[in-house]
Amino acid sequence: MPETEECGMTNAVIEAVTGWQAELAAIRQDIHAHPELGMEEARTSALVAGELRRLGIEVTEGIGRFGVVGTVRGTRPGQRAIGLRADMDALQIPEATGLPYASRNPGVMHACGHDGHTTMLLGAARWLAAHRDFAGTVHLIFQPAEEGRGGAKAMLADGLFERFPCDAVYGLHNKPTLPAGRFATRTGPALAAADRFSVTFRGTGGHGGSTPHLATDITIVQAHFVLALQTIIGRNVAAVESAVLSVGSIQGGSPVSPNVMPAELTITGTARSYTPSVRDILERRIGELAHGLSAAHGCTADVTYLRGTPALVNHAEQTQVAIAAASALVGPTAVEPSFAPVTGAEDFALMLQACPGSFMFIGGGRGPDGTSPNLHTPHFDFNDDIIPLGVAYWVSVVEHEMGAPEG
Repeated sequence: MPETEECGMTNAVIEAVTGWQAELAAIRQDIHAHPELGMEEARTSALVAGELRRLGIEVTEGIGRFGVVGTVRGTRPGQRAIGLRADMDALQIPEATGLPYASRNPGVMHACGHDGHTTMLLGAARWLAAHRDFAGTVHLIFQPAEEGRGGAKAMLADGLFERFPCDAVYGLHNKPTLPAGRFATRTGPALAAADRFSVTFRGTGGHGGSTPHLATDITIVQAHFVLALQTIIGRNVAAVESAVLSVGSIQGGSPVSPNVMPAELTITGTARSYTPSVRDILERRIGELAHGLSAAHGCTADVTYLRGTPALVNHAEQTQVAIAAASALVGPTAVEPSFAPVTGAEDFALMLQACPGSFMFIGGGRGPDGTSPNLHTPHFDFNDDIIPLGVAYWVSVVEHEMGAPEG
């Protein structure tokens, strides 16, 4: 990790948490060995609630089904309240790490580091429970179902910020392609909106050998459509904007009947964007192209565009707090304040629509080149060595928001 005169990496929190690291790593590895998909986190949420209660922290369970909130009140005068959020769910990916604590749930693994996120926030809970000399209230938000199953939406619908009012909310995510000891964030759009589209083309079908001239051929329509999708980015989205359109599946016909022209074919894909105007363009043009190309070939099209997680947009004031909190630990040269936006998605975006806040990346790379196997891959494993720094970041955010402890 970087060392500067400003921070010296002798931060009391890091020193203390380093002493607990084996305990925290054991918790992390236990969660890793027992992964649960979104809205199935019964064991994980119970573990979190039990740890918080053991620390003497006020606990509320069952928010948005499996969400947990621990509330720590400072002893110094102050009415400000902030939220610190970690996610708890795993992914439907078979694990291939071969680790002693590898997933015991076949086909499910913690391939995004949510086991580490949960553990780092539990470590922060331990410190804050024992050092309450700050002004205000900290709500520790443990969220289920970040991976596309609506966890943030469910917690918000269950009154998260009405029941636990926050003046600001912060998120933290590991990044294995960023070296350990570094942080990265940006003001404004940081992660993309993640939408899905599905187009079903319908024609007459027919015999591809004897009478193709009597059929309306949807395979030609889909071929033109897949190529035309990429013209949306190049000719409808401004060059200074960013967007992604990718086809994920094409299903039609039968491989055992190659002489039969299909009467129905479905294409599905993903759309990523950072602004509402570009999102609107993608939805509109996908529909226009599908219907226009179908009509040109005597076919029809049914188009579905499902808007998923919106773009994650960091608020300026809270992003400056996050940058200052990280810089206090590793020095400003180890904090990237304007990293390039990521086309991945995060449902913390919904919390940022409801409350000002910011989302930070913490480096987790540990290989010779400063990187590790990437997120959402069978070989990913959260880097336990960064647990103390992640805990210290959370504490630093509290200090910057609510005043450093006296002395």
